[in-house]
Amino acid sequence: MQIREVKDSSDARAFLQLPVRLYRTAQAWIRPLDNDVVSVFDRAKNKSFRKGDCARWILLDGSGEVIGRVAAFVLEKSVGKGNEQPTGGMGFFECIDDQSAAFMLFDQCKAWLRDRGMEAMDGPINFGSREKWWGLLVDGFDQEPNYQCNYNFPYYARLFEAYGFQVYFNQLTYSRKVMEPLSERLAYKATLLGGDPDYDFRFLAGRELGMLAEYLHRVYNLAWANRAGNPDLSLQQARLLVKQMKPILDPHLLWFGFYKGEPISFFISLPEINQIFKHLHGKLNWLGKIKFLWHKARKTNTKAFGILFGVVPEHQGKGVDGAMIMAARRVYQSDQLPYTDYEMNWIGDFNPKMIQVVEQVGARVNKRHITYRKLFDEGKLFTRHPILN
Repeated sequence: MQIREVKDSSDARAFLQLPVRLYRTAQAWIRPLDNDVVSVFDRAKNKSFRKGDCARWILLDGSGEVIGRVAAFVLEKSVGKGNEQPTGGMGFFECIDDQSAAFMLFDQCKAWLRDRGMEAMDGPINFGSREKWWGLLVDGFDQEPNYQCNYNFPYYARLFEAYGFQVYFNQLTYSRKVMEPLSERLAYKATLLGGDPDYDFRFLAGRELGMLAEYLHRVYNLAWANRAGNPDLSLQQARLLVKQMKPILDPHLLWFGFYKGEPISFFISLPEINQIFKHLHGKLNWLGKIKFLWHKARKTNTKAFGILFGVVPEHQGKGVDGAMIMAARRVYQSDQLPYTDYEMNWIGDFNPKMIQVVEQVGARVNKRHITYRKLFDEGKLFTRHPILN
């Protein structure tokens, strides 16, 4: 077997095409958009290159056929944040069911990261934000992956664990039918506000939709930044995120809580567009765009998924979460929206408060991913991700 760093367009194409061959008979797999994967490794498009670096490799067998791929990365802002040792990352792993082949790919990542001062690696993760390409699927193989979420073969977990990767945390995806009843506990929590007129809960519509980036920036940094390893979100990043989401946004899914006119909570969801992208076979070219618009017009997508939920600390414990969800319920369970299913994506098992909220919503775990960590010094004590208070 030979491992080769991706340096030219031919190897980049081989890196992109390997999963197409591996998953050709996997019914639940949805091919990611080629451009979404390519952009991760494009220095002009991925801002992580400004304070980080990455490399990727393909693995070939004796006949020259590609049988594996992987990428490794160092991101300056996360190397030491919340870690007991400098920690890098690896991801975009695909491989045949062969332990020696997998170990060659893991060894390559380890060596590359060690050369850059790392003492551990997390994987499989993304070279960028956590909501994309993060974690190894270990439960829910019969479920289609959501947009930019990892799907892989069951044997991958065996390969990771045989190499010495350990569970750093679980990522849970919860699912429920939109029309199922909500917990009475949520209704009770909503009453804690006692009809306080200083609180208001609404989705963004009209001109206020233009404030989405500003609202997102404020609430995210107060509710989530510097927790669970999440970095600050700059206003520029928030605006870019909104720009990326704009083609698929449904304003009815963008809920915020306000106190005296200031945003203090969010419950943000998107149409689950993998239900459309699965018809495009990875290509968002002119034909793919026509198909996308056709499916969007026909409302092919009947699933929404949550991407962000949070309450700023000074308003936690007052029933804001319950009031916001109960306000959203009146729209979700009306005839205004086409969604029959709802998934809440990427909830870490280190976040018991969030798990409690989604269970009160009546959701059940339907997928589980694992973020693994491999310590290079095997004699060092391994510790899992700390529980959030």
